[in-house]
Amino acid sequence: MLYENKIQEIVRLIKGSDKTFALTGAGISTESGIPDYRSPGTGLWEKQDPAKTASLSALRRDPAFFYSTNLKRWTAFNDAQPNTAHTALAQLEKMGLLDGVITQNIDSLHVKAGSKTVWEVHGHLRTCRCMDCRASHSFDHLVQSFDNGENPPRCLKCGGVLRPDVVLFEDQMNDDYYQVTFEISGCQLLLVVGSSLTVYPVAGLPSYAKEIVIINNTSTPYDNEAAVVVHESAGKVFRDIMHKLGVTL
Repeated sequence: MLYENKIQEIVRLIKGSDKTFALTGAGISTESGIPDYRSPGTGLWEKQDPAKTASLSALRRDPAFFYSTNLKRWTAFNDAQPNTAHTALAQLEKMGLLDGVITQNIDSLHVKAGSKTVWEVHGHLRTCRCMDCRASHSFDHLVQSFDNGENPPRCLKCGGVLRPDVVLFEDQMNDDYYQVTFEISGCQLLLVVGSSLTVYPVAGLPSYAKEIVIINNTSTPYDNEAAVVVHESAGKVFRDIMHKLGVTL
């Protein structure tokens, strides 16, 4: 199918669906300057083993090393801005054509773009909590503590080690994930954007949808089951989708 025909078919599916969700992965944020995890040559996990550096056991074993290794990368997310794809999804929700965004990303770019219904199934970097007393703090406090020479950053209440409110390797999934497995029931159309669909349990969510559209630079295990597959950048595809819907981004 030609690219133009694919865009027309995606628009037809969006208009015809009464319950549509988007599932986004790291690929939607690369145009905002955030590298993804698994792209050959540039993926973050090609440079380090996440089981050794970004896992719950790594944090417990050596919290100072954990923060020295990960915090600079995470704070870089705070400077990133939403791109066309994030803005388009927020606009689709505003137009009543999208029921919500399920994201694997921790960069908060959907929230920044104005999306109102967002399930951050791997958490976010807006808050953190104490590993001992579980008191909540802003993520800014964690960063400021680290920048002031406190490594690992400590809880203001009990002095325990702080941890970000993200789902680390070896962590249990968060409440957003369990909520979305209920909310997605009856989904007519799932727009998969920038996800390789290889990380479980989130990679199993497309099985809840009647029809799937995949927008990703590389192939996924679900390509053969999708109604439309577009191997292009998310920004380009959504700019063209919104143009067909009469919206200029």
